[in-house]
Amino acid sequence: MALPSAAILTPAALTVASAYVIYGMTGFGASVVAVPVLTLFLPLRAVVPTMLVFDLLAGLLVGLRNRNILARAEIVRIVPFMLIGMVAGVTLLVGLPQRPLLLTLGSFVLAYVGWSLLLPRRKQTISSRWAAPLALAGGVFGALFGTGGPLYVIYLTRRIQDPRILRATASTLIFASGVIRLGLFSAVGLYHQPVVLPLAAFLLPFAMGGLFVGSRLHHRLPANRVIQAVWAVLVLSGLNLLWRNL
Repeated sequence: MALPSAAILTPAALTVASAYVIYGMTGFGASVVAVPVLTLFLPLRAVVPTMLVFDLLAGLLVGLRNRNILARAEIVRIVPFMLIGMVAGVTLLVGLPQRPLLLTLGSFVLAYVGWSLLLPRRKQTISSRWAAPLALAGGVFGALFGTGGPLYVIYLTRRIQDPRILRATASTLIFASGVIRLGLFSAVGLYHQPVVLPLAAFLLPFAMGGLFVGSRLHHRLPANRVIQAVWAVLVLSGLNLLWRNL
């Protein structure tokens, strides 16, 4: 199958590049930015496995490069529940019609933005018991939309104080989730779709270019300011998803 038209590829490339600038700076956030925008003009079942290719490479370059400073105990707590959630998420992705999935994605994006902007930040450490529900939800949303990363980070930011360890641990978790999702997506045939691999090959340079720029900016710009700059995009894309699919 031929690639989509230039009218689709151009905004797709800009979206992916911008998303991976954010990933390079923070260690997470690419899919939660890119997927809601990409699904405005590409099918969800093509977008999710395409973004997974980039998550795997980005996690390998950012997370595993810093494997000596990982919070391994937190990874051990998260991965089993993440796996259970992913199996459930892939089942829903394959079995449900696209409209309810996109409505769920739009609701998730708006809820995430609301949580990020409206709830007060508290610095006290939370219990490790929160690993189970947040990892389970992260697995479900990771398999459905590739957006499980923020849920893992909600937990990790309240458990890890060192930003270097936080970034490396979050990136490694995204890489681990990507490996699991790759196996699950391959098993259910998502990579047999004719458009997925050509689309991934076309967008890969833009993803890696964004990652390179974001990694260079990591020590120069405040990551929180960069993340705040994309809230408007997330709100608009979330509202658009709800409007188009209600």
